[in-house]
Amino acid sequence: MERGLLWLPLLGVFLWLAWSGWNEYQKVEAYRIWEQEYDRAKYDIYSVLGQKGKQLTWGKPTRSGPVELKTFSLVMVRDIRLLVDGQPVDLENLPSKGTAVLEFSFADNSAAIEIPFTQISMAAKWGKYLLQELNKAG
Repeated sequence: MERGLLWLPLLGVFLWLAWSGWNEYQKVEAYRIWEQEYDRAKYDIYSVLGQKGKQLTWGKPTRSGPVELKTFSLVMVRDIRLLVDGQPVDLENLPSKGTAVLEFSFADNSAAIEIPFTQISMAAKWGKYLLQELNKAG
């Protein structure tokens, strides 16, 4: 009886891990359907981002598909910066750890948009690519 009670927490952990894996799988499958309408897209646990032409759409991933979607045009963007732990960094000299965010500043001085990334290197690649696109547009 005592051994059974000792295994009960382990069973709870296993069930929680199984549910977490299933939940994440559902998010990825919903993202795969969503991303098909975009030229370029990214998924991570913090956000989804899709680009179609000069339009960028981003939001939060959920099991039923991305929510809180917002769209803006690269034509309206004045500057793109990579922030790590709230501080701007050089795209060629990346820190090894920290919280990465791409910040989009707009020409009309409206509020900046910050899109979170789990990996600094992925944020830098998107930043470089979108800066090239911004330079083509402007």
